[in-house]
Amino acid sequence: MNPVEKLRRAPKSALQASPMVSVVIPMYNEEQYIGRCVRSLINQDYPPGLVEVLVVDGLSSDRSADIVRSFAAHTPTVRYLENPRRITPVALNIGVRSAKGDVVIILGSHSYVEPDFVRLNVETLEKTGADCVGGRIETMSHTVLGKVASLAMSSSFGVGNARFRTSDKPGFVDTVAFGAYRCEVFDRIGYFDEELVRNQDDEFNFRLTRGGGRIYLEPAIRSSYFSRPTLKALWKQYFQYGRWKVCILRKHGSLPSVRHLVPATALVVFAVSLLAAALSSGFLWLPVALLALYVLTSLLFSLRLAVRHGPSCVLLPVAFATLHLSYATGFICGISRLLSLPGGKA
Repeated sequence: MNPVEKLRRAPKSALQASPMVSVVIPMYNEEQYIGRCVRSLINQDYPPGLVEVLVVDGLSSDRSADIVRSFAAHTPTVRYLENPRRITPVALNIGVRSAKGDVVIILGSHSYVEPDFVRLNVETLEKTGADCVGGRIETMSHTVLGKVASLAMSSSFGVGNARFRTSDKPGFVDTVAFGAYRCEVFDRIGYFDEELVRNQDDEFNFRLTRGGGRIYLEPAIRSSYFSRPTLKALWKQYFQYGRWKVCILRKHGSLPSVRHLVPATALVVFAVSLLAAALSSGFLWLPVALLALYVLTSLLFSLRLAVRHGPSCVLLPVAFATLHLSYATGFICGISRLLSLPGGKA
């Protein structure tokens, strides 16, 4: 680390008034979203010149790079960086190491933020003394199936107690998405794990809390995230989340929250009940009862959402099942791979 970076990252007991904020955005082929994302950061109600936007591109093959370069040509606080390795944690680390801010915010290129997003993050860091803060994410989509998936991802039945998706109650939590970090955090616990293609933010926040750091959720901090447009894309996304969560288990011997075990555990229990029913007719009731309980719960949550969001919610049970089964099978595949490889490398 060079002397300037050491000085910039020196521990601070409190943030100075209106500190410099760096927003790091990994990007690959995001021409549909990146313009709105960057524009929302340029239009913050934070003091002018104190929000730098670092877009780290994995050598996009569409117009994404041209869009960002166009912003950078007219806005000195927007910077375009390249990530030849095309892996998200590598992009994050390139951005963090290049950041000039006292606060570093991680943001997805599928997202845009409210005009007070940066200011509220900084105020919440100062008010709470937390090492990282974040807000509530509103999940959106341009397609009917994507909107249904968005509702499922914002439901406690869909994603458990992931409070950054479901809660309007502020407080300390185990993780947030799009976290705002005091820059000295990276000196204390290191950078994002470049072995993790997925879940690198979860693993980073796990390291932070295990090391005594604190993460605070302030629902007033608002951002919007565009979900995958089809159930097939949603399946692929959550299958990867489940599979790569096993890498966190391998590295740390535990997981950030018990919710990560629930889908796979439920699927295994159901499979065992099917086996028991196949071996003895006396157990035929068991898989039927488990399946009926799941379907009934799914329908109840779907009906509750339908009251507010209309008839498209008829597809919600399918979206819930997609989330749960994809995550569960991904996790089980990750465990199987972990057990089958020499040295247990998932």
